Amino acid sequence: MNYDFHEIEAKWQKIWEQEDKFHREEQKDKEKYYMLEMFPYPSGKLHMGHVRNYSIGDVIARYKTMKGYNVLHPMGWDSFGLPAENAAIQRGVRPNDWTVDNIAAMQKQLKELGLSYDWDREITTSHPSYYKWTQWMFLQFYKKGLAYKRKASVNWCPSCGTVLANEQVVGGECERCGSQVHKKELSQWFFKITDYAERLLEDIDKLEGWPDKVKIMQQNWIGKSQGALVNFKVAGSEDTLTVFTTRPDTIYGVSYMALAPEHPIVKKLVTGTEYEKIASEFRDKIETLNEIARTSNETEKEGLFIGKYVINPFNGQKIPLYIANYVLMEYGTGAVMGVPAHDQRDFEFASKYNLPIVPVIKPKGNNSDIDINNLKQAYDAQGILINSGSFTGMENEKAMQKIIEYMQEEGMGEAKTTYRLRDWLISRQRYWGAPIPIVYCDKCGTVPVPEEQLPVILPTDVKFTGKGQNPLITSEEFVNTTCPVCGGPAKREVDTMDTFVCSSFYFLRYTDPQNSLRPWDYNNAKYWMAVDQYVGGVEHAILHLLYSRFFTKVLYDLGISPVDEPFKNLLTQGMVLKDGAKMSKSKGNIVSPKDIIEKYGADTARLFILFAAPPERDLEWSDKGVEGCYRFLNRVWRLIIDYKEIYKNADKNIELSDNDKELRFMTHNTIKRVTIDLEERFNFNTAISAIMELVNALYQYKDSIPSDNWNNKVIIEAIDSMLLMLAPFAPHITEELWDITGHAGSIHDQNWPCYDKSALVREEFEMAIQINGKVKERIRVSSNASKGDIEQIAFENPKIKETIAGKKVIKVIVVPKRIINIVIK
Repeated sequence: MNYDFHEIEAKWQKIWEQEDKFHREEQKDKEKYYMLEMFPYPSGKLHMGHVRNYSIGDVIARYKTMKGYNVLHPMGWDSFGLPAENAAIQRGVRPNDWTVDNIAAMQKQLKELGLSYDWDREITTSHPSYYKWTQWMFLQFYKKGLAYKRKASVNWCPSCGTVLANEQVVGGECERCGSQVHKKELSQWFFKITDYAERLLEDIDKLEGWPDKVKIMQQNWIGKSQGALVNFKVAGSEDTLTVFTTRPDTIYGVSYMALAPEHPIVKKLVTGTEYEKIASEFRDKIETLNEIARTSNETEKEGLFIGKYVINPFNGQKIPLYIANYVLMEYGTGAVMGVPAHDQRDFEFASKYNLPIVPVIKPKGNNSDIDINNLKQAYDAQGILINSGSFTGMENEKAMQKIIEYMQEEGMGEAKTTYRLRDWLISRQRYWGAPIPIVYCDKCGTVPVPEEQLPVILPTDVKFTGKGQNPLITSEEFVNTTCPVCGGPAKREVDTMDTFVCSSFYFLRYTDPQNSLRPWDYNNAKYWMAVDQYVGGVEHAILHLLYSRFFTKVLYDLGISPVDEPFKNLLTQGMVLKDGAKMSKSKGNIVSPKDIIEKYGADTARLFILFAAPPERDLEWSDKGVEGCYRFLNRVWRLIIDYKEIYKNADKNIELSDNDKELRFMTHNTIKRVTIDLEERFNFNTAISAIMELVNALYQYKDSIPSDNWNNKVIIEAIDSMLLMLAPFAPHITEELWDITGHAGSIHDQNWPCYDKSALVREEFEMAIQINGKVKERIRVSSNASKGDIEQIAFENPKIKETIAGKKVIKVIVVPKRIINIVIK
């Protein structure tokens, strides 16, 4: 009877589907567990990263089910986005048709992996039944003052004539046509996430089950800074420039000011001057660089003096005004005060343009290594203020508050807390996204679509030309509508929403996905939320995870969500590598899950991906490793087939022999180890290794003891325990073997095994005897034996006696319960 994985896996997948095996409902008398992996974009093909992500989640879901929890384990599709629109342009297929076909293909592949999803809860973000609620969310944000429209600088491709997302700009060029990308001012919709910046930051402390690296990334992204706003008057003008600084202690060391080239005051200051043309050219040049390039330490600092000066309010000095590539309009006020002596970036800029370097902090004590008046690089450590008016002589850290207080008293500025976080730009000039439910009326202005008119359906009469305009503009039936207020003619908003909006509440929708009257029933959400374990890639640490936290807090404030944090625990799995690099088509190192499943079966694919490395670390693909896991499952199969007859005489029980006791020890020690690995650490690789050791112990028992002396109860206990522990990892083969051995019901409905503490107390231990470090014999000794008893037993052993005869014993080393090493000469 061979292990026919094709037949076995198809058989049980069909049974599970017919029985709706993994469907779950709320059970108020049963403790819930919400297991969720980040839902995929339906590209049409699973890759090994998917297999790893979903296999991790499936093991946890199946284990928690066996532990008695009511486990919610849903799946859906993050199905809006640019690839579908590109397919429409390149292949002439409708985005919806392309998406539906891909979903069908990926759902089939996920089912072939034997994943325990409740498919009755499946959601698709591009379906009107879902994006109705995306639009409803927008309206709630709009009513709360958290959705607004303003002009913003966007990436503009002049050749395609369209706005590009940051990910579509590669090396300053459009990824579609290769043209140079420029910045352009357009009216865009935003969510006011900055209103929640402080709560998002403070509540990171609640995320005890999140990796520290992710929490640190979010803290840095929110970027809280405490400092001051300082007002610098433009010399010979009524204009004032306000600068935010975290270092008011260096205010006397300012030797220049730099503005973002796109700062609105720049045009006013240079118009009609000799600097007008070169300032415009400089701005055009800078606009080709993205934010990362402009702020990178690797990028050379460039600037242009624009013929104006500002006045330092503290000492009255005139300071030259520059525009510079490293200053961004999106951060702070779009202006920075240059303090070259105490900021390395400013030092490099001042050195390049021969600007003064004025030290205002000197080291504490005598530091002969630093000549403060002849700096070779910026001095950015703490110290004593110099050249700082009445504040000279104070420690710089203590002087900060005094300087801010003085500034406020004199009307020069004020204390200020700022955040690096910027409001979330949700407008996308694309077709394949949730339409923004807004109309524009000449009489009534900006008008939200009434909730009862949702969803605003995407039209099908659009043209995909790839020539730059939003395809929605081509649908006159969509664009032209009536005003909900006055009934007059109106125009629809033609921007669609960022796909991150759809994925910022999907975990709540899963709690009640068929509800057509509201996004979800509050009581259902209260039962299931928060997600107990979330699994996904660390690349989503900032945007998706931060946006999901923001959404949940807003919905909590509105009384719609029962929790204010969505995910209790987060596991960020590592990548799957081949030949040391991430799998990709360009590198030619792709391994297809379909090929692995076809050759070895889904259980082998799952087992390898979980055994090869701890889940949070990168995994190096190994064909030999896959073959090894396949051989192991064949060993399990043969073992059960060899032992299956004992189930007919399961009551056979004899007094426990030493071998029986040892097998029971292995069984219950394995249960203990695997339970700890799954419950406390998610160390799937060591859990599988422990199960493999138990399989070896069963083979050793079978091969070393005559079948007439087998203790069937002990063997069956070991086999059943092994199958139960293996079930979450390899669900098909274990289901089949559970059936073959005569058990009633599914193995996945059984209780997780518990270990017997008494079985872990060994009366005797096997110890190796080494002579000069080489194992010569093995003996069994009582667990109560003293060091002297162990040495005596060793020296009385005939083989050892013969080996050391005539030799001088130098010393004896006893490692309790492990080895005795006799050193001879």
